[in-house]
Amino acid sequence: MKDMDRRSALIGVGLATLPYVAEAQTVAADEVIDLWPGPPPGKTDAKIVRSIERRHEDPAHPDRWIRGIDRPMMVVRRPARPNGAAMLVIPGGGYEFLSYDNEGTSQAEWLNARGITAFILLYRLPAEGWNRRQDVPLQDAQRAMRLIRARARSFGVDPGRVGVLGFSAGGHLAGSLATRHAETVYDPVDATDSQPARPDVAGLGYPVVSLEAPFTHGGSCDNLLGTDATPAMRRAYSVDRRVDTRTAPILIFHATDDTLVPPANALALFRAMEAAKRPVALHMFEDGGHGFGVKLPKTKQGAIWPELFATFAAGHGVTSV
Repeated sequence: MKDMDRRSALIGVGLATLPYVAEAQTVAADEVIDLWPGPPPGKTDAKIVRSIERRHEDPAHPDRWIRGIDRPMMVVRRPARPNGAAMLVIPGGGYEFLSYDNEGTSQAEWLNARGITAFILLYRLPAEGWNRRQDVPLQDAQRAMRLIRARARSFGVDPGRVGVLGFSAGGHLAGSLATRHAETVYDPVDATDSQPARPDVAGLGYPVVSLEAPFTHGGSCDNLLGTDATPAMRRAYSVDRRVDTRTAPILIFHATDDTLVPPANALALFRAMEAAKRPVALHMFEDGGHGFGVKLPKTKQGAIWPELFATFAAGHGVTSV
């Protein structure tokens, strides 16, 4: 059996054991990787049921929101001509759902076109019934980065060229990974957990940053921490408060007319990175609103952000321009 045929067969077997996964994919033969070898950390008896909300019925431009993530995983999108770079893609959704297509599959498309292997993260939603709910998303993000590096050779990836790209609440998670990559948020389960979780570069789109400031996004904060979170907890889970000398290089992009997640979030992180003398770039666009992904027409300033991020990542040795 040829290598490609063998890999396709293995993928098919994996999908057969995960009947609900196919609907959360654009292509039925997508490569799916479970994050955990058994039950994920913090599992309870809560019944978590997968649901997919279709925002419209145009099959050429799907826009699905996913809830009920009981088995976190990555959907791998491989480019036709891989260049060794990889990106962990983290969709947003206020820690209430995952904007799978707008901030997942559509991002994988432009990354693949540049030769970058994309790993779309389907992470657990903290309010769905997990112990230590506040750490559940970061547990999955850290584990995902370690898995990519542990299996880098099989993906055709250079383990020293792995970044993260996150949006909105997914931007908060990507920022948490960039700042809290070395924090122990789960007990190691196997040799994979000896790998570093630090991304080599991070891109944050219209991110939730502060969970304590007046400009925080209340829904993200409540879903992550609960409505009774203490001021100390809100501070501890604010990305700008966790920046230190080990924080990964970060590029931030935001629109000034974003009425859902105020651009003050981006400014707070930029200032924290500057204060810590960490590599950072901030692009504040005049228009675009919130959740624009790669949907903006060329007449909008924010449409250029993928080029800006690719250049930033190349400057830090992750991608090629």
